[in-house]
Amino acid sequence: MSEERHTLLAIHSTGAADPHELLQRQEVIRRSKIAAAVVVLLLLLGGARTVFSQSQKMEQLKADIQTRSQINVKTQVVNLREAGQTVALPGSLQGYVQSPIYARVPGYVKKWHKDIGSRVRKGEVLAELETPETDEQLAQALATKQQLAASLELAKSTEARWVALRAKDAVSQQEVDEKRSNTTQAMANLASAEANMQRLKQLSNFKSLISPTDGVITRRNVDTGDLVDAGAGGGLARALFVVTQTDPLRLYVNVPQSYAQQIKPGQKVSVSQTELGAKKFEGKLARTAASIDPLTRSMQVEISLDNKDGLLLPGAFVQVDLPLQKKSTLTIPNNALIIRGQGIKVAVVGADNRVKMQALTLGRNLGEQVEVLSGLESGVRLVLNPPDALSEGDTVNFNPDPPKTEAPAKDQAAAQKDKP
Repeated sequence: MSEERHTLLAIHSTGAADPHELLQRQEVIRRSKIAAAVVVLLLLLGGARTVFSQSQKMEQLKADIQTRSQINVKTQVVNLREAGQTVALPGSLQGYVQSPIYARVPGYVKKWHKDIGSRVRKGEVLAELETPETDEQLAQALATKQQLAASLELAKSTEARWVALRAKDAVSQQEVDEKRSNTTQAMANLASAEANMQRLKQLSNFKSLISPTDGVITRRNVDTGDLVDAGAGGGLARALFVVTQTDPLRLYVNVPQSYAQQIKPGQKVSVSQTELGAKKFEGKLARTAASIDPLTRSMQVEISLDNKDGLLLPGAFVQVDLPLQKKSTLTIPNNALIIRGQGIKVAVVGADNRVKMQALTLGRNLGEQVEVLSGLESGVRLVLNPPDALSEGDTVNFNPDPPKTEAPAKDQAAAQKDKP
């Protein structure tokens, strides 16, 4: 095969190589190596970029997972506070003196002078009774007294005669002692008759029913001609009148056992009645029962209330705002409580924003707040309205507490200037 044929077939001849051709071949090889190195470098750069991108994506994914695992919550820091509390309790007004008036002697109503709503003074006559039976008994007692007085005079004269006869030794000492005993017995009978007559006279004084105190007639249960019985017992006996003193008024309230230790006589209270709007009446805690009723677990207290204008009526239903003594207590909002099968707990946020479920013991329920007896310290941060999915160790996010702003110096100076 000729050299030209070799050239056409790109087959190198076995002959001696041309130097120019060798240089060309070396240049081609060098360029091929450079191209290969560039391709490898590009591949390495692409791989490194891919690895870096994947690493960034993994970090972003971890951050997203961590962010998604955190729960956004609302929190509040709880602290000890020294504050008083006002307890609203229902009560019913009563007259300071409420006197039911009964008949002391049986008889008939002759006439009544005062009706319901009438204001009366102490000692004023309310009604008059006719007592024919008592009058007859008084007349009989008077006759019995006169009879026994005559018997006593006879016994005395008989004793004097027998004493004179004994001096002459005409009768025995036994007979004289018998006459003297008769005289003593007659004196005792006369004294008994006198006492019975005085009793009936006293009963006759009760024909007039009088008011025992200043007040208002709040009940009248009789009319002219009614038959009335004596006393306040059963049967037909009933209160003929009821006199109520309306100034001051008396108010009894049952204070629950949980507040009983904070109630002291002399405290000021506020009394209101729905029908009178926002008007408040000031009363004073007069006394307490100083004991707990085992049935209701409450202590009865008495409140004295002035009623000079007569706006409050006995028997009215009122509400008493009873202030309790101030003391340092730890209270938390009701919406921070978690009530589950393990008991009552709260979610406490730690310094690392992780949640710790804390069990506690509750005291009094103060409405929107509840008192904590144990299990919680002052200054902790609680989660409000905790979600059901919140559990021990969860990480939470919350907005920081707003900084406490102080009044500008100019405003403070103006406030000091306005003070008297």
